[in-house]
Amino acid sequence: MTVSKAVARKIKKLCAEHNLSINKLSIMSGLTQSTLQSIMSGKSHNPTVLTIARICDSLNIELNEFFDDKLFKNLDIEL
Repeated sequence: MTVSKAVARKIKKLCAEHNLSINKLSIMSGLTQSTLQSIMSGKSHNPTVLTIARICDSLNIELNEFFDDKLFKNLDIEL
């Protein structure tokens, strides 16, 4: 799995856990809906750490909690 796919799956998982839509997450995080949709659809191949940090902050989780998931094991590194 690629990093971008793992990030998208983790966001989807967190939204499900918090009963949130992507639109609601965009409002909470201050990110545009198009930014989140680009990540979720795979158009954004390299979401920034700042973007992920804003998502984490809006969900009251630490950045390390975001990446502490089996999704991020054995990734295909995109160069």
